[in-house]
Parts: sequence; structure tokens; C-alpha cells
Amino acid sequence: MSSVAVLTPESFAEHRSGLKDQEITGCVPEDEAYIPTYLEAFPPLPEKGTPGEKSGEPASAWGSKIRPIKASVITQVFHVPLEERRYKDNSQFGEGEEAKVCLDIMQRTGAHIELSLAKDQGLSIMVTGKLDSVMKARKEIVARLQTQASATVAIPKEHHRFVIGKNGEKLQELELKTATKIAIPRPDDPSANIRITGTKEGIEKARHEILLISAEQDKRAVERLSLEKAFHPFIAGAHNRLVQELSQETGARISIPPPSLPKDEIVITGEKEAVALAVNRIRTIYDDKKRKTTTISVEVKKSQHKYIIGPKGNTLQEILEATGVSVEMPPLDSGSETIILRGEPDKLGPALTQVYAKAKSVMVVEVTAPAWLHRFIIGKKGQNIGRITQQLPRVHIEFTDGEERISLEGPTEEVEQAQAQIQEIIKDLLVRMDYTEVIIDQRFHRHLIGKNGANINRIKEQYKVSVRIPQDSERSGLVRIEGDPKGVQLARRELIEMVQRMENERTKDLIVEQKFHRTIIGQKGEKIKEVRDKFPEVIINFPDPSQKSDIVQLRGPKNEVEKCAKFLQKIIADLIENSFSLSVPIFKQFHKNIIGKGGANIKKIREETNTKIDLPTENSNSEMIIITGKKSNCEVARERILAIQRELANIKESEVTIPAKLHNSLIGSKGCLVRSIMEDCGGVHIHFPSEGSGSDKVTIRGCCSWLRRRWQVNNFTAELQAKPEYHKFLIGRGGANIRRVRDKTGARIIFPSPDDTEQELITIVGKEEAVRQAQKELEILVKNLDDVVEDTMVVDIRHHRHFVCRRGQVLRELAEEYGGVAVSFPRTGANSQRVSLKGAKDCVDAAKKRIQEIIEDLESQVSVEVAIPQRYHRAIMGPKGFRIQHITREHEVQIKFPERDDSTAPPQENGEVSPEAEFVPRKCDIITISGRAEKCELAKAALLALVPITEDVEVSYELHRYIIGQKGSGIRKMMEEYEVNIWVPQPEKQLDVIKVTGLAANVERAKQGLLERVKELQAEQEDRALRSFKITMSVDPKFHPKIIGRKGAVISQIRKDHDVSIQFPDKGDEQQDLIVISGYERNVEEARQAIQQLVAELQEMVSQDVHLDPRTHARIIGARGKAIRKLMEEFKVDIRFPQPSSDEPDKVTVTGLPETVDNAIDHLLNLEEEYLLSVTETETLAAYMKPPSLDDSSGGPAKGFVVRDAPWNAAGNKAPDMSSAEDFPTFGTGVAPKQASAWGPKKF
Repeated sequence: MSSVAVLTPESFAEHRSGLKDQEITGCVPEDEAYIPTYLEAFPPLPEKGTPGEKSGEPASAWGSKIRPIKASVITQVFHVPLEERRYKDNSQFGEGEEAKVCLDIMQRTGAHIELSLAKDQGLSIMVTGKLDSVMKARKEIVARLQTQASATVAIPKEHHRFVIGKNGEKLQELELKTATKIAIPRPDDPSANIRITGTKEGIEKARHEILLISAEQDKRAVERLSLEKAFHPFIAGAHNRLVQELSQETGARISIPPPSLPKDEIVITGEKEAVALAVNRIRTIYDDKKRKTTTISVEVKKSQHKYIIGPKGNTLQEILEATGVSVEMPPLDSGSETIILRGEPDKLGPALTQVYAKAKSVMVVEVTAPAWLHRFIIGKKGQNIGRITQQLPRVHIEFTDGEERISLEGPTEEVEQAQAQIQEIIKDLLVRMDYTEVIIDQRFHRHLIGKNGANINRIKEQYKVSVRIPQDSERSGLVRIEGDPKGVQLARRELIEMVQRMENERTKDLIVEQKFHRTIIGQKGEKIKEVRDKFPEVIINFPDPSQKSDIVQLRGPKNEVEKCAKFLQKIIADLIENSFSLSVPIFKQFHKNIIGKGGANIKKIREETNTKIDLPTENSNSEMIIITGKKSNCEVARERILAIQRELANIKESEVTIPAKLHNSLIGSKGCLVRSIMEDCGGVHIHFPSEGSGSDKVTIRGCCSWLRRRWQVNNFTAELQAKPEYHKFLIGRGGANIRRVRDKTGARIIFPSPDDTEQELITIVGKEEAVRQAQKELEILVKNLDDVVEDTMVVDIRHHRHFVCRRGQVLRELAEEYGGVAVSFPRTGANSQRVSLKGAKDCVDAAKKRIQEIIEDLESQVSVEVAIPQRYHRAIMGPKGFRIQHITREHEVQIKFPERDDSTAPPQENGEVSPEAEFVPRKCDIITISGRAEKCELAKAALLALVPITEDVEVSYELHRYIIGQKGSGIRKMMEEYEVNIWVPQPEKQLDVIKVTGLAANVERAKQGLLERVKELQAEQEDRALRSFKITMSVDPKFHPKIIGRKGAVISQIRKDHDVSIQFPDKGDEQQDLIVISGYERNVEEARQAIQQLVAELQEMVSQDVHLDPRTHARIIGARGKAIRKLMEEFKVDIRFPQPSSDEPDKVTVTGLPETVDNAIDHLLNLEEEYLLSVTETETLAAYMKPPSLDDSSGGPAKGFVVRDAPWNAAGNKAPDMSSAEDFPTFGTGVAPKQASAWGPKKF
């Protein structure tokens, strides 16, 4: 807060009488002020001068000037009348806007400002600081605390630039000096009025200064002479010396247009007399030269003109200075070669000689050299050419791209030397340098260059050659090799070999499960980088994770691709070996013991067995611990974990011998049967040996006796003998026969596996009753199969081949499926259609039926061709061909894809085929479907449904970036969700379309999703537009703090209630009364009404002063203002107490509605009366208890007036006693005699 300066009535009256700007120097602290000497403060009176002395020369110190007290700090005091004050709220002096403004100005300028308020409510301001700071502070004070007026002053338009001054310095100085804002119209504005804004006093001062500047310019004159351009050089003189001398002599400013400007007018400005004198002198020179001079014309080659002109026209000036002849050159852009010499006849000859000499002083020579040699002639970093230019600095050498010439320009002798040196360099280079050009397909360029230029840099260093490969943008296949002839040929051979290798490169697909891809690639691609470094010529491409493909593509030279494939297969084999996994059931309560303190046990097992051990989460019901790694290591880890469990609990473990062939049936599908047994037993774990181990031992941990009893009841077994060829018939097609028996009896029937020794033994497991019934059913079936019969059937000869081809594959399948039935077809050439069948009656009948079905299929079989572009075949097949396998199984057809053919692929641009291009099927595009006609059509439709399609979706370009999302997150999410590829055009194209590619169904879903997203974005845009509605309302700035409220509480509530943004003006804004409200139109209107209502309430408020004894103020305010805040909330008023240094310490101001103010004042007066009683009692008691000490009203000795080198400071002297009547006698009385008494002089 600004400090308050209290001015005396005398000084204040002086300010009011008109002393508005008073500059006080020496305003520095007293102890830092300059202390004058005795002679300076009290100089002796001058003695009478002698007759011979000069009257003007002082004879004593009175005539000499006392050295002024220097100070860098100044003070200015000025007054602002009440009617000119901007803020007139008297109740808040020292706390209101004026104090805030002053504080802001002090911080910005560094000056110190003090305010005081007069009884007439005028404002006195004292500014202290350095001159620059004081001037800036004063300007801001006037602009921000004083109301502004404006006036205009009209002066001639041509005088405006003198008011502005150089770089606007004069205008800035004038504004700072007068504390006003001066607006000068632009040069293109016809108005001559200058507008001045500021205080009345400042406006008058500024107006006066501007009129003074204009009056000064009125004394000046401007003269314009129109003289022939040809004679301007004579008036200017060589190097403009003559015109400069003329300006110095006359004091006028002479402006002659430059030779390049076709203008005849010469402008002379200055004092009227000086301008007249300069005009006469110029006319004299012009008339004289026009009378005496003549001209001659000469033809000089256009290329030599620049040598006659010289750098910056210096050569022409030299000719003019030496001969007095002016040389007129034609414009450089014209085709004229005529040069005109103008001067006196006797001087034209020497001038012409100089012109020809200058024209021939420089020659231009061209040297022929192949364009490819230019950079070698220049040398590395310009070494060769730099050596020539250093020796011959005046020679300019220019190389032209693509042209076989080098231009040399300079003095004749030096040009000849440079020419000889360059020709010598060319001759040497042609002997030891060569070049060749090879045409290489542009698609191989990046492979020739290699990663980070590795390949091409190696060739350059190895063969000491330079290889230029064109940029992709040039669309050229021409590769240029330059350097040593032998190196050029070797480099050319190696490049051609590289291209041939790349042309012969092969592509190989590796099937790698997708779960291993991330492991092979490694963190940040470190592992795959090692593989690529080992096989740099092989390109390894992994499929995108979203494609869920297992195909890894290798491309490169055949041998390298094979090596890389073997290396990767070895890595994959290691990964598969290390990915063996087994589960160990451990009781949940022992998991924490397995982990150990701080994970010590599990960590030790992991490190020693080199396995990965995963335990279920604490809140999971699972008891399984999963161990992953090499098989042997996993088993070791399992034994160690089980050992820990055995140590912790009294667990019984027993082994049950169960034939290995029964294990799968006991385990059940995905272990469902064995899990149900463990759940029934409760707390029992059953472990079967691994498949293929041949072990019959089944381990049971837990309540073994109960499990044995259950096993004996539910696991009665019986065995049945049947020939192996009967087994498939007993099982039936798709397991139909055996399933019927199982469902009927509830017993499980187990057939021997191919590895079992007893191939005829069939085992039946289950309850005894069920096993007996199933055994009976099977024995009946076997008995029927033992009854062998022979039968025949007729099969058309044309179908015989289908059954006997591929070494009788179909016949073998019939025998396996139908109980070993023997089917015999007649020999080739027998022309017989009779086919014999021998075997069990049921098997023969079933086989005949199946043969008849095959014949019907063959007779109805057709082949259908489907044309699908080859680029879509991989997508149709799907990962591992699962899509095509599904179609063949579902529709019972055969599908054949053509051989891949890349050689005849149509040209593509940027890897994409134009959708408008017409599709012409090729042989490699035809997919053949074989089977029944109706099923072929269904399969064809299924294939076509798998062909990706591309659809365009109309989306405004402005919405593209919102659809893409931050770092592409939005577009990626849509692509993953709909399983499509979404292409957004480049921003610079500004297209209103987005392409969606994928399966038809997915594309349609993605299209709908995209359109829904567009609707959401459009709705958001509309919402933003609705929320951007703004209005501006004018509210007196004095109400702004009340609208904002304590810590912004009031305005925050309005913003929250109406969901709007409310912005108040900044301190530096011109319009301090404007408040901007933005949001929805309805909300904005409601917020405006709320503010208007608040302002109306504030306008109804009144301020009233009440005088309260200052001794009661602290009690009324309370601790940390708690009591006064409660009082203000209760009466809904604002109460302001005076500052400690206030003139009226008892005046308290109460602001609010009239009735609340009256109530608050009554309450304050009651409090004062109550508190005064207490204060009076306290003071009375204090007076009795501790009498007040005598005050020293003097406040300490005054320092007085101090001087240096006073007589009483000399040795032996004593300072006079000012209280002594002897040293300082009273006028009109005698000197009192000295008294010897110690009591001092007697009193009269």
C-alpha cells in the first residue's frame, strides 16, 4: 500500500495557487547530504576594489558560485483537482483503486509515490526517484488517476515529420514531457489535425510545443529545380564532392536523384536565404556546362559495360574527376551498346581513351571441360580452385551446371595464367580419371545404398570412386561412377553383381506361432537386430499383431535366406523347448511357504532350475502352480516344490497301477473327469504320468483310502477280443456306433492305440452292471462281423480310376472304415463293370452304400472357377489356411489356388492399385472349386465374401484429426474393433473422404461406426459454437471488487450456477468498465441479469461515517477480525476502520443498504459505550498502580545546522555558548559582568 504524505497548509496553498510542477533537488537523506564549509556558508564581505581591478571580477567568496549539492534523485509534486479525479470514492482513500494503481506504477517504474487528500477532496501527488523513473511514473499517474480530455491542433502536413522526429524520438520525448498521448495522422491520411489526449494542463503544454515546432519549420524553404538529367553529374561533382561543398557553404540541403532514377528534379531545402544562394550557384553551374559542353557517342560491347561502370560506379566517377567528362551508360537491361561522353571538346579525347582502356582492362575466356569433371577441378572443399583464386584474386571463375564450359573473368594477364592452370588440371584429370554410367532399376537403389549408406560407402572406400545414385524424386535409373579407371570398372562390376543377386532373390515363409514373435524380436528390437546384422542381405518381415498371422517372411539371396531360416528355426526350437509347461497342485495354505520370506524360496528355485514359476493370486481359488522352461528343469522344480509341501504337512501319498491306455479316459476331455474326482474326494491331488512315458503309475496325495474305495466301486473292468479291422466299424463313422453303446449302457469303451502290443483287446470300464451290458452289445456286433459274405455291385468303368488311383487310397479307407471289407475292381482293359465285395455282412452293406454315395458325388461333380486378384489370396486363406479349410469342410468341396506369379503383376503406384482400374483376370488369379454344383456355388459365395472391399466414407476434412485421435489412438481403436484398415488422406490434400478396406460385413460395421463418430464430433462442434456466445456489459469499475467477492467467492458462484465464463478487464485495458460473459445464450443472459441485480443492490447502498473512540476499535474488530466479520455478515454491511496514521482516527465508514447501515451504526455505538466503560476503568486503575513518567517533549537534542572548518574547530578555540548573554548579548541591554559564582548570573 502507498505511504501517505501529509502536506502543510502553506505548501498545499502554494500548490493550489498554480505551482503544479515543482522540482526539488537534493532530496537525499540528511546524513548523506553535502556539508558546506564555514567560508561557503558564511563568506566574508567583499573589500573595496582597487582602481586597477576589473569591475566584473569578484574580489571575495561572495562573487564565487557556491558548489551546488549534487543529487541523482529528484522529486516532483503536482495536484489533481476533485473534478479531474478518476476515482472519487472518498470512503476508501488509501485502500481503493488509487492506492492499487500507485502501487502498480511504483513496481513498474521504480519511483516512490506518496498521496495526500485535501479538504476539498483534491489529490496531491509527490513522486521521488531518478529523472527517467519520475517522468515515466508521472505519465502513468496522469493517464490512470486523472480524467483525460482531448484536443486537436492543426499544422501543415509537411511539418508532421518534424513533430515525430528521427525514429519517433521527438514524439516520445514530447509525450513523456507533457504526460499526454499524441496521435499524428498517417502519411496517406489527408487530415492535418494532430489529436492530443491527456490532462488539460498537459494538452496545453503539448499544443504549445507542437506549434513552436511548426513555427520553426515555417522559416524554412523548399525549392525544386527541374534540370536535364545529363547535367546532374556536373552539379554533383566527382564522388558528390561539389554538391557537398555547396551544402556546407550555403547551409542548404541539396538532394540530387541517383543515376538509376529517371528524374530531373533537384530539391533544395533549408533557410530561405541559404536556399536562394544554393539555387543561384546550381543554375550558374548548369548554364555554364550547357553552354560549353558537347557530346560524342561510341559503341562498346555490352559485356564490357560493367568494367567501364566499375564497382558501385567508381570508374565513372574516376573518369569525371580526372577529365571533367560525364560518361552516360545505357541501362543494363536494354540492348543498346552506345555510350555517350559529355564534356568540353578538349577533354573528350582523354576521356575516350580512358573509357576504352577500362573496357579492355578485363577479359572473359571460356575453357571447355566435361561437366562430370567440374567437381574434381574444384577439388575437395574447393581446394584446387581456391589455390588459383588465392594466387590470382582478381580472376572470377564460374562453373555452369550441366554445361561443358568454365568461364574466367578478370585482368588479361591473370586470366591467361588461370586458364593455363585450369587446362593443366583438366589434362591431368582426363589421364587419371574415368567415368561410367549404369542403368539400374530404381527399386534396387535403396538396397545398393544399404542401411545408413553401409553398402555404397564400402564401395566408395574400397575402390576410391564416387558413386552418384539419383534421388527417388528424379525417377531415374542412371547410376554414375567416377574415379580411377580401374576402380570405376571394379565398382561397376560389383554393382551389377549386387543387382543380379537382388534380381535372383527369393522369398520364404516361416510358420512361427505368433506368441513367439515378441520374444524373437526382443525388447526394442534388440534380438532381431542381431539376426539382421548377422544376415544383412535378408529382409525379415513380421506380420502385424492385429492380423493374428503366424507367417514370418524372409526375402533376399537364396543362400542367405536359407541360412537365416535355419538360424531362426533353431531359435524357435529353443523357445519351444523352453516353453514346456506343467502344473503342480499345492494346497493353498502352503503357497506362502513356497514363496518364502521376501520371495527367497521361490527365487532360489527359479535361479537353480532356470525356470519360470507362476503362482495364482492370493484371492484366486486355484491351487495350481505353473512351471515353465525346459522339461527336465520343470520336473526338478516340481519335485522341489512338492518336497516343501511334504515337509509342511502329514500328507499320505500312494501309487495306483492303472494301464496307460486307460489314462486318457480317466482324465477326460481337458481333464474334466479327473477334476470331478478330486472335487468329490476333497483335498486330494491325482497326478498321471506324462503321455508317451509308458508308465502305469498314478500318484494320489491326500485321503488315499477313500479314493481306493471309490475307485473299486466305479471302475469295474472287462476285456473283449475283436480283430483290429473290426475296430473302425465298431466305432462307426464319426464314432456313431460306439457312442450309441456308451449312451445306452453308461460304460466307457477303450480301444487299443496303434502303439499297444495287444491290438485285438478292447477294455470296458465302469460299474459292473453297465460293463456287462456293454460287453454283451459288443459281442453281438463282433459275431455279426465274423459272418463273412461275398457280394457284387455295378460301377461304371469311367469311375474305376477314382477308386484305384493313388495306389488304392480310397479302397484302403473303405477297408479301414468298414471292418476290413475287401473291395475288388476288375483289371484295366477288362471292360467289366462288376465290383466284388467280401467281408462281414453289415460291413459289406455299409461299404456298398458308401461306394454308391461316392459314385453319385462323382457323377454330379463340377469344377467352378472364381476370379479373385492374386493380391487377396493370402487374406482369403487366413492364418495357416484356416479360412479355406473351414470352407472345404463345411461345403465338402476341393479348392485349388494357382501358383503365385509376381512377374506379370500390373504396375502399382505407392503399393496400391487404383480402384478405378478395370480388373482383367490372369491365370494366377483363377481359383478352382471342385464338388457338387450346389456346394461349389455355396463355396464360391463364401470365397467372394472373404475378398476385401474398399468403400469411401464422406467425412469433412476438418474432422479428420479428431477421428485419428491423439497419436493415432482413435483410428487404431476403430481398426481393431471392426477388423478393417482405415485410410485417412494426407492433411495437405484436404480431401473430404476416408477409405475403409476389409471384409464386406466388417466394412459395413466400420462405416456405420465412422458415421456415428462423425455425428458425435458434429454435435460437439455445434455445442462449442453454442457455448461461444458472448455479450459485453458495462459495469462501473468501483463495483468490480464487490461482484468478485472475497477470494472470488461471489463470481465463482455465478459462474457455477449459470455454467458461464466471466472475464473482467485487465489493469492496462483502456475500457475498465467492460465485463465479458461467454457460454450458452440462455445461461449468458441469466448470468447478466444476476450481475445486473447485484449491481442494482450495490447502487442502492449508502456510506455513512460514525465517530467511535479509537480505544474501542480493537475490541470491536476482535481477534484476527473475527468479531467485525461476524458483525458485517449479521447486518449485511461493509465496515472500514481508519489507518493508524489517519487525520481522523475515530472515523469509521459503514456501507450498505440504508436500513442495514442505520442498524449497524446503532449497534456500533452501543458497543462503543459498553467498551468505553471497560477502557476507562482499566486506565484509572493503571494510573493508580503505575504513575506516568515525565515525558521529554524535546525528543532529544536537535542536530542543528552543521558546517565544516569552522573557526571554533581550530586548535585552542572553543565553540560559542549560544545560551551565554556575553557571547550573544540582547539588543538594548549591557553586557552582563562575569560571575564567579557557580550558580550562574544573577536574575534581574
